[in-house]
Amino acid sequence: MARLDIHVLGSPILRQETELVTQITPELRRLVDDMFETMDAANGVGLAAPQVGRIERLAVVDADDQRLVIINPEIVSKAGGLVRGEEGCLSIPEVYGDVDRHALVTVRAQDIDGNWFEIEDAGDLLGRCLQHEIDHLHGKIFFDRLSLLKKRRAVREWEEEKTKYPRNVRVLPVGDLPPEKSATADT
Repeated sequence: MARLDIHVLGSPILRQETELVTQITPELRRLVDDMFETMDAANGVGLAAPQVGRIERLAVVDADDQRLVIINPEIVSKAGGLVRGEEGCLSIPEVYGDVDRHALVTVRAQDIDGNWFEIEDAGDLLGRCLQHEIDHLHGKIFFDRLSLLKKRRAVREWEEEKTKYPRNVRVLPVGDLPPEKSATADT
């Protein structure tokens, strides 16, 4: 497994519509493993393919004791009205906002073997995370769901933060290497 670079706000791929996955390949399986590794290293609860520079319609999620791969996911029903909750994003580090999401969603997706399944009435963190990641697969970020005033504040915060990410990419630390080797790991 490998840690992948995370594209941050400003990278064009975050605004692209993803493409349906038509075949489960060994490369796709490796991508899923690498996405879990990356999400875990970044202390996230979800990660969509565009966030690691890929156009496949897939995401990984680890919320409410459920660790899932969702391929070609779609929300098939929404219930319970809207619930406001704070969200952040691995592609917009250190910036948070209160986002209205449906209290419960049912999501239909394929697993890593290509089998269709449904997650019924997902709520709490899992439901919010599924909605957030599915948004990513359609070129949307949580800023798009903020009120105008809150969006302006979040954009100002991001303007200060984004200078830390040249080329609109967030490189995660290598991890177990000693500091002197980490600095030269990419040479």
